[in-house]
Formats: sequence, C-alpha cells, structure tokens
Amino acid sequence: MRHGAYGFCFSEALGGSLISEDIVGLYRSPPEHALVLCCDEKSQVQALDRTQPGLLLKKGRAATMTHDYKRNGTTTLFAALNVLDGQVIAQCQQRHRHGEWLKFLRQIDRETPKDKTLHLIVDTYATHKHPAVQRWLTKHPRFQVHFAPTSASWLNMVERFFRNITTERLRRGVFTSVPELVAAIHEYIEHHNTNPKPFIWTKSARDILQKVIRANSRLSSKQNEALH
Repeated sequence: MRHGAYGFCFSEALGGSLISEDIVGLYRSPPEHALVLCCDEKSQVQALDRTQPGLLLKKGRAATMTHDYKRNGTTTLFAALNVLDGQVIAQCQQRHRHGEWLKFLRQIDRETPKDKTLHLIVDTYATHKHPAVQRWLTKHPRFQVHFAPTSASWLNMVERFFRNITTERLRRGVFTSVPELVAAIHEYIEHHNTNPKPFIWTKSARDILQKVIRANSRLSSKQNEALH
C-alpha cells in the first residue's frame, strides 16, 4: 500500500494581511496608467540530454524516455509576467546575482512604455534588496516594488507561468548544450507572446487569509491533541 504526505508551510509574514491585500489588490484592481509585472528567476534550469533516444507516442504505446541523463550545464530564466495581458518579458543568464537582476530590470525599462508606472511583485530574495539595486530603483522612480511575504511564492503569478514552461517544454526536452536550451526557452516565450492568456485572480485577500486562519486553527488543535 502506498502512503502519501502533503507538505505545508505557514508563513509568519502572511499574518501581515496588509502585504497580501496590497498584492491581491494589484491583481484584482490594477491602477490606471500603470503595469503590474510579476517577476522572478527560475534558477538552475538544466540542459539535459538523454543517454538514448526516446520513442514517440503512438497508438497502443506510451512515449518512452530513459531514466538516466547527461547534464550539459544550466541557465537562469528571468521573467516578468504582465498581469493585464499575459505577455512575458524574459532573459536567460548564466547566474542570478544582483548584477544579473539589474540587467533584467534595465530590459524591463527598455521594453515597457515610458509613461507607465511599473508595479513589480517580487519575493524577498536578497538579490532583489541589494544596495546597488536599491540605488538603481531610486534613480528610476517609476519602478514600484512590492515584496511577497516569505514562504508565499504562490502569491506571485509568474510561478504559474514557470510551471507551464516546465511541463510543456522543459521537463521532456532533450538539450545537448546550454545555447540549445536557451533557444528553446526563447522560442517557447515568443510563441506564448503571440497569443498570451492572462491568469485571472479571483479570491480576495480576506478570503485567502480566513482560509489560512482556519487551517492554522485546525493544525493547532491537532497539535494540542497530540500533546495530551
């Protein structure tokens, strides 16, 4: 008999409902004359080559893939998802330090209308708070950064895009080199941007927080029962 276990984590920062309401408010009621961009890095994307060619799916037989593989290097995908229309600004870089993050911010600056305020939703990764990044943001006041609470990456809708590119292009892909992997990523994003579909956020911050409070209460009661 197989047994499964679900992992979970309650974010202490999520208790600060103002943070969650700020981000959810941007999703549900975006400000006028502004763009809301969900930004993050997908690090250590591996260029994997299978040791033997797989067989394609055909009637009466599933597609095949060897369990072992050869690693040919990695890349980091920086992405900014436009909440309004679902388009993605992206860049692949070898590493994900503050210098690479600044380079991506400059790309966002170039590829968005200059008359728009930019609301960036990011996580609390140290790279995003580096002093050099803060100095650059001070000089570019149209960039307004909103930090998602710790352990609440699900609030950042670009994670949903990362899931799509992983399942639809990367997981079963065969890449003999990093340039081949990067080309495949850019090809996927270019195709995505020809007919983008935005993700629609439906739950209010109040609904989400009430659900978290109920779950936390049940967990606490279970823990108390276990202690007694």
